[in-house]
Formats: sequence, structure tokens, C-alpha cells
Amino acid sequence: MLIEKIKKGNDRAFRILVEKYRTYVFHTVYGVLRNEKDAEDAAQEVFMKIYASLPQYDNQGFKTWITRIAVNHAIDMKRKKMRRKEEMNVEYEETSHSPTGDSVEWLVMKREQQYLIRKRLDELPDNYRTVVEGFYIKEQTYEELANELGVKAKTIEVRLYRARQWMKKHWKEDDFS
Repeated sequence: MLIEKIKKGNDRAFRILVEKYRTYVFHTVYGVLRNEKDAEDAAQEVFMKIYASLPQYDNQGFKTWITRIAVNHAIDMKRKKMRRKEEMNVEYEETSHSPTGDSVEWLVMKREQQYLIRKRLDELPDNYRTVVEGFYIKEQTYEELANELGVKAKTIEVRLYRARQWMKKHWKEDDFS
């Protein structure tokens, strides 16, 4: 099996694996990041993570396993990018005494969008809202949320999945722009 060869240090086998799943991994991370350059970078990083994590792989659903790695990595990248934008905004607000018209307009639009998102979160069913706010806004892990709510981490994962499905069904992307 290809994975066993890779675990034994066969670099050629890893190149074959990369060729086989390159497009799949790219499309997976692109689905989260929505930016081609970021998705290309993320896909390369995902393959490095796959290579490093192969010793822990236990031969159960390889495609599911790499999908989980890819999605988690893409979400992490997206969070980091959002944090950097927020930090830049804070720096801008702290250092700027007389912002230009465009900057003020941008800040007002951003605040309106944040208000709209918070308002829309109130539309979520309670059990979904709690995990969405905890995971995406407070940036808690599944384990932290599970401890807080007195449930298993898998329950948090399922609720987040169902919350995303609910949002896809009930909300349009245009509602937030």
C-alpha cells in the first residue's frame, strides 16, 4: 500500500500521493478560503501536515482523514487572516487622528457588517448559536465548548456541522455584504 511505503520513508510514494490528491486538497481548502493564492499555499502546507501526521494514521478512511486536515488548516488560516485584519484595524484606529474619508467609510461599513452578523446570529436556534459563538467568535476548541456545555466533543462537532447546514439553507451570502 502507498501509505505504508511512505511511512517507511519512500519519497517517491509520497510524490505519487501528492499527485493523486493535489486537486482534491486544493478544492477543499479553496472552499473555505475563497482565494486562489491562499488556497495554493494552504494546499502545500496541508501536504506537509499529512506527511508529518502519517505515523498516526490508522488506515481508516484516508480521504476523510486528509479532508479533515485540509479543512482544519484552512479554517486556521482564515482565522489568522481575520485576526491580522482586526489587529491592523486596531493599530489604524490607535495611530490615526484624522482618517481620510475612505477610511472612515470603510470603518463604518465594517461596524455595520459586524452588527448585522451579531443580529443574524440571534436568528440561529439556541443550541447552534451557542456553539457557533463559542467556536467562531470566542475561538474556543471543541473540547473547551464540550466542557462548558457538559457534552462530548463529538456533539460539538455535530452541532457545528448542523449549524453550518442551517445557515446555508436560511441565509444568503448577499445578506452580509
